[in-house]
Amino acid sequence: MQPTPTEDRLARRFADFETLSEALDYAARGARGLNFHDARGNLVRPYPFAEMREDALACAYRLIARGVKPQDRIALIAETGTEFAQLFFGIVYAGAWPVPLPLPTSFGGKESYIDQLVVQLQSCDPLMLLFPGELGEMASAAARRAGVEPLGFADFLSEAPVACPLPAAESEDICYLQYSSGSTRFPHGVAVTHKALLSNLAAHSHGMELTTTDRCISWLPWYHDMGLVGCFLSVVANQVSTDYLKTEDFARRPLAWLDLISRHEGTSISYSPTFGYDICARRMSSQTKASERFDLSRWRLAGNGADMIRPDVMQQFVDAFAEAGFSPSAFLPSYGLAEATLAVTIMPPGEGIVVELVEETELSGGNAPPDRPQRYRAIVNCGKPVMGMTVEVRDDFGGLLPDKTIGKIWTTGPSLMTGYFRDQEATDACLVDGWLDTGDMGYLSDGYLYIVGRAKDMIIINGKNHWPQDIEWAVEQLPGFKQGDIAAFSITTPGGEEAPAVLVHCRVSDNSERVKLREDIRERVRSITGMNCVVELVPPRSLPRTSSGKLSRSKARKLYLEGEIVPYDIAA
Repeated sequence: MQPTPTEDRLARRFADFETLSEALDYAARGARGLNFHDARGNLVRPYPFAEMREDALACAYRLIARGVKPQDRIALIAETGTEFAQLFFGIVYAGAWPVPLPLPTSFGGKESYIDQLVVQLQSCDPLMLLFPGELGEMASAAARRAGVEPLGFADFLSEAPVACPLPAAESEDICYLQYSSGSTRFPHGVAVTHKALLSNLAAHSHGMELTTTDRCISWLPWYHDMGLVGCFLSVVANQVSTDYLKTEDFARRPLAWLDLISRHEGTSISYSPTFGYDICARRMSSQTKASERFDLSRWRLAGNGADMIRPDVMQQFVDAFAEAGFSPSAFLPSYGLAEATLAVTIMPPGEGIVVELVEETELSGGNAPPDRPQRYRAIVNCGKPVMGMTVEVRDDFGGLLPDKTIGKIWTTGPSLMTGYFRDQEATDACLVDGWLDTGDMGYLSDGYLYIVGRAKDMIIINGKNHWPQDIEWAVEQLPGFKQGDIAAFSITTPGGEEAPAVLVHCRVSDNSERVKLREDIRERVRSITGMNCVVELVPPRSLPRTSSGKLSRSKARKLYLEGEIVPYDIAA
């Protein structure tokens, strides 16, 4: 069994197609394709684009035979594998809109997952929900509650396809709906046209300066925009052979990701949120020399995105894997969001991680007390706007701000969504005169974008702004903590005052140690904010994450206030 080749005689086109189906038609003329691996990184299924196209067309015929029409929504659980790949493109060929939905996560359990599926199904109103067999019980329960037909992958794919005419798609047609990784209580289905998608996919290839020897390696989930758009749809439209680990397999054996990168000749492109690099660096601490297992010298682009980029974590990764040939100049910070299809800015290749030190009071919008020493936070450069996109930083009244002034990030260009599906109010709140209010805060400097944080996460107490990640990062410096162990947000105390609350994973059982730990955390936060805070020690793994693996502060706050996250009872 051989993987699909990295290089191909087919002339590469950089996503310059009218529709996504046209992109697969072209990719199928070559030898490249997708390659699926087991938990140890062993190849189990090469899937050339040519074979995927044949399978996708058969899926389209089955859907049309079932009465599926253009603009119908078809929901499908986004399991990394050949079934989802052919089904997604089959739905596109049929003129319908695929709606990728998440796999279960470790947090929340069975009922929480069913509830999540139900609200997303009710939002997108699909004809059917397609799912892998192992999720049959939960997916069927969600489908029944939402009044949607449940159908397993295997049952659907066993139906005999009968060839029939396919509808002709236009570039302005909706291609798919994408649900963001945030709150699922009020889900927002991002509607993306073929034109917006392919514009962004072309921007990927130009921004990354794609070469004929590049190969993509990914463990990112296909229900998140970075995995779906950046590491599945992009590799089809730009004809790049790709190797996949399932996300759950990466979680169990993260170093298998680096094994895959080491194994192939040519140059590698692979993306991860910060926590992926963090996990690998930590896992190596108990291993033998990195150079004895890995060869990362051909890792050309190590993308960073989907969460706040931590320069300290990136340095730890370099420290762990430099001897295996990893170059810090391979890091490729970027910034994007589903509402802009994916990419808004990308760092020019070779420039690596670049940081600027910003004084705390500039971040909080206040004046530094004369008796307090200055404190700085390292803000990572997320690159320049990708082809076709424009970025502005504005004040609260929409006025344009000068360089190095923190404000709201707005963007415009051909990659923007048409809006949120059946939610005009939410669409109007963020799309204004062809510009998207991203909800993020940052500043521009010499054409480069620096991200400071999410506006909705900001803790505002007594008129002063505090960024939750500053508090979380400060607590992480105490022994025994790692990224994702802390969630900071504001609450109203029983006395009616606003105060920062800090929820912290606690791994010690002795009560006296817990009391001391709580006081150490409280003192650390006081040194950052100048205020007392509420510190709650909670069981490990109790803080929720989004589908992309990011800490969900808003959900942590909601669950804490509703009593769903129960802190340890600590006697003073």
